[in-house]
Amino acid sequence: MIRNDLAELSAFAMVAQERSFTRAATQLGMSQSALSHAMRGLEKRLGIQLLARTTRSVSPTAAGAALLLELAPALERIERAVAETRQQKESPSGRIRIIIPRTATQMVILPKLARFVRDFPEIVIEVTSSNDSVDLVAGEYDAGVQLGEFIQRDMIAVPVTPKMRLAIFGSPAYFESRPIPRHPQDLKDHSCVGFRFASGLYRWEFEKGRKALTVSPQGPASFDDPDLVVQAVLDGVGIGSSMEHTILPLIAEGLLVQVLRDWCPPFPGYFLYYPSRRNQPAALAALIEAL
Repeated sequence: MIRNDLAELSAFAMVAQERSFTRAATQLGMSQSALSHAMRGLEKRLGIQLLARTTRSVSPTAAGAALLLELAPALERIERAVAETRQQKESPSGRIRIIIPRTATQMVILPKLARFVRDFPEIVIEVTSSNDSVDLVAGEYDAGVQLGEFIQRDMIAVPVTPKMRLAIFGSPAYFESRPIPRHPQDLKDHSCVGFRFASGLYRWEFEKGRKALTVSPQGPASFDDPDLVVQAVLDGVGIGSSMEHTILPLIAEGLLVQVLRDWCPPFPGYFLYYPSRRNQPAALAALIEAL
């Protein structure tokens, strides 16, 4: 019943408050006859008279007055909620939920977060760290950040980092007793520390000229946290992989040795992705522009 009655209940409240079909019809932007017809239909469905009518006046009955007492504040709350929702389209405010790998958070979000919150103090960003590809709509996220290969094709994707490169590396201590691999196939003779998604181990992809091959790392341990992969390699567990920019300081300090760099060409980096441009909240549009 309520499905079709909200507009008529709102119209009833207007008539009861104005005590005039003429004035209420003007406020509602409809004809007086249409308004009168709607009120008769509402009373018929409720099975009770809400408005007492004479040729010169209209006023709520006892039942109508009781209904109006409960209805008026409810309609006011609805109107306020609709106004606040409309404001999210017009003014950058509200909550944005983002899912993003931790490494990407450090690259994409944190460097720009302080300025963003100063520029848009009415926006609250909720960041969830995850390396896995997710369904944004099912997870009730507004947007995500991920490598292009993991983004569904029906998403709108905007690049937010320069090109990136995979790095394969080990510790100097590890290579004291093991030969440095010169070809990806040499990795089969090494202990490899894997990086794990919920769907399985990340496979190391190599390319050189027209040659391309993929290696599934085999070794004593795997982690779902890239920082733990790096730490395990630093401890001499084996050879690991990570995005090159994250380990450059460790390479510069001599704590890690990068190998097979000539087999790891640059590739498109992280993308900010989201479902649709239609009716986009102003807060999300502001974040997209900032990133």
